[in-house]
Amino acid sequence: MNPSEQINVYEFVGGAETFQRLVDEFYSRVEQDPLLRTMFPADLEPGKKHQLLFLIQYFGGPRDYNELRGHPRLRMRHAPFPIGQAARDAWLGHMLAAVDVVGIAEPARSLMHEYFANAATAMMNELPPLHVL
Repeated sequence: MNPSEQINVYEFVGGAETFQRLVDEFYSRVEQDPLLRTMFPADLEPGKKHQLLFLIQYFGGPRDYNELRGHPRLRMRHAPFPIGQAARDAWLGHMLAAVDVVGIAEPARSLMHEYFANAATAMMNELPPLHVL
């Protein structure tokens, strides 16, 4: 059994309140990031709500995201935005910093770090230019 099957991250970290703090911390960093801020709409509140509901659901909480928005379809929802290595790294850096600021304890911390790293890479839709020899 892998660690994510042994614990319910949502319950382990303290539920919706902790995820709200995580999303708030993440978005406060995005607001200050010149690369990422241009990818987000002027009004960040709808995105914050969607991210909150998604993370709660993904990590074992209520399935309100599916009720509101259906299947997450993360790649499709992110397809309009140019996500290359720099954007991926910036997004991931802000999310991992938010996890640490909020104080997510092990083993949930490692599980969340792993998920966010994999998800950030999966959202990439711009490849670096090929170098022809």
